Amino acid sequence: MKKTLSSLILALTFSIVTFAQAGPSFRFKESNNSFDFGTVKEGPDAIHVFEFTNTGDQPILIQTAESSCGCTTPDWPKAPILPGKTGKITVKYNTANRVGPINKSIYIKSNASRTPVELKITGNVVK
Repeated sequence: MKKTLSSLILALTFSIVTFAQAGPSFRFKESNNSFDFGTVKEGPDAIHVFEFTNTGDQPILIQTAESSCGCTTPDWPKAPILPGKTGKITVKYNTANRVGPINKSIYIKSNASRTPVELKITGNVVK
């Protein structure tokens, strides 16, 4: 009886852990999914590439990447990112006529999460 109960508990635990890990999953290189440009000069675009790995067991399909304002433009992979492979999301911030702090968000909608994944850029634009 104890062996049967122990086997049942072990099998149930394994199936829960396996179920919890199923599907695509993002892991970004940047801590907190954020990047600080520091101080940048007004004029040229400030550009950062967010690199991620699909740590799940199914391809990641990114539907959209939307920014919190028109001054920030994301570019994302349109092809599926297979498990174990990396992808890149390039974010451009237009610094022209925008002297002052940078504090913008980019929202990634994909099959990897029910809620959008938020990427953040910060910094300061000077003349």
